[in-house]
Amino acid sequence: MDERQAINAFAALAQENRLRIVRHLVQSGPDGLSAGAIAEKVGASSSNMSFHLKELERAGLIQSRRTGRSIIYGATFTALSGLVEFLMRDCCQGHPEVCAPAMAALAACNCVPAQEAAHV
Repeated sequence: MDERQAINAFAALAQENRLRIVRHLVQSGPDGLSAGAIAEKVGASSSNMSFHLKELERAGLIQSRRTGRSIIYGATFTALSGLVEFLMRDCCQGHPEVCAPAMAALAACNCVPAQEAAHV
């Protein structure tokens, strides 16, 4: 992720409903959620929801797909991890204790990559 992409992503996340949307989509995993389900979880109106979803999609943080008559939205995990990597790229500068809290938070997420999950 380059600086321009990071600025666009942060600008999209700098609004409480959009930040909540992304957090709910991350929690929903690869299955994603419909716009109606997202609106219900976030507590936003349907008219506002389409605006927020469009902004997040434009920033590359979420993506949509058509399933039957519904549009399902999901987090773009590669973009989100790219944003985290952009922030942490040069964090330590020879002082690993600086990054220790962030690394501990990531380790606590209990995520198992798909390749590893197949062997578990």
